[in-house]
Amino acid sequence: MKNLTDSFVSLGHWPSAGSFGFNTDILATNPINLSVVLGVLIFFGKGVCASYSEIEREKVNLINATSYSLEQLENYKNETLHFEQQRAINQVRQQVFQQALQGALGTLNSCLNSELHFRTISANIGILGAVEEITD
Repeated sequence: MKNLTDSFVSLGHWPSAGSFGFNTDILATNPINLSVVLGVLIFFGKGVCASYSEIEREKVNLINATSYSLEQLENYKNETLHFEQQRAINQVRQQVFQQALQGALGTLNSCLNSELHFRTISANIGILGAVEEITD
């Protein structure tokens, strides 16, 4: 084991004249390593920054589209509520009209005997005849 450790230690002491070796001087190798690492980060980091800005753009577009969809849904909801209110109002009007008509018919039928009924019909026929003469 000592031989293995000695061989690594001796790698740091190889002469650098025209041969490949390890530089164990930390102060000399740190700026080189940092510049290589920074160069790699900048080279590959450009894509990440572009991808991040694309994500931000898509997020803004998605928020805008969602806001527009919510606004449309709110408008549809309001239109539907207005339509349903008008339908309910018309339905109530129709029911009130039918009840009033039934009440009036009931009152007329209970008040009119056959003689009064005949006189009312004759009077209305007379009025219609007078209207026809005026229009001719």
